Amino acid sequence: MNQPLAYIHPEAKIADNVVIEPFATIHKDVIIDEGTWIGSNVTVMEGARIGKNCKVFPGSVISGIPQDRKFTGEKTIAVIGDNTVIREYVTINRGTLDKHKTSIGKNCLILAYVHIAHDCQIGDNATLVNSVQLAGHIHIEEFATIGGATAIHQFVKIGAHAMVAGGSLVRKDVPPFVTAAREPLGYAGINSIGLRRRGFTNEKINEIQEIYRQIYLKGMNNSKALDSIQMEMSSSKERDEIINFIRNSDRGVMKGYNNKL
Repeated sequence: MNQPLAYIHPEAKIADNVVIEPFATIHKDVIIDEGTWIGSNVTVMEGARIGKNCKVFPGSVISGIPQDRKFTGEKTIAVIGDNTVIREYVTINRGTLDKHKTSIGKNCLILAYVHIAHDCQIGDNATLVNSVQLAGHIHIEEFATIGGATAIHQFVKIGAHAMVAGGSLVRKDVPPFVTAAREPLGYAGINSIGLRRRGFTNEKINEIQEIYRQIYLKGMNNSKALDSIQMEMSSSKERDEIINFIRNSDRGVMKGYNNKL
């Protein structure tokens, strides 16, 4: 590969058909798979593992060392899945001893000025809109959408197919399939538009909506609501996913609009 105006460390492993634009910097212990495009002035640091057919736009820094006092130089990585697009000036830090890696799934869209801190785990097909800021150890599941200028507290978990409104402050876990909005952040219904776009039937959307009526609108605490759902509603993939998410939440899930935090 001849890139006379880019710096590529001789120990970096770059597929033959990767395009690296002028003034990009590729450090050692980097793997970039076939079909990927690295824009001008991108910095790809040690520990980066970039998949196939990705696009990394100018000014981004991939696999920077964690901004974490407990990091002592241990060998960790940052993994970017196939077909993921990373827009201008995104910063993605590699992992610490907690998970040893920061991971972004396949087909993700990470828009300009997003920061993804150490040990975050982002599922496939997730969308992070401009200037989203993720602290360390955050888990965002598949098809979740995070609105622009949202800040998410460390160790928070965002469920699959959830939609978080722009400008939100996320301090608690956001369950799957819901829309979260306002301040303090709370339940704003299910993400019906997103679910329809992804092929969920009206019957399935109604089932999800009924589950969240039990949780957020019937005045029960979470334990009683989940027990009621298990007794009254037939088991399904979505029902069980919601129940397991809430039961296993370490930080606690966000409240409804009429509940205090």
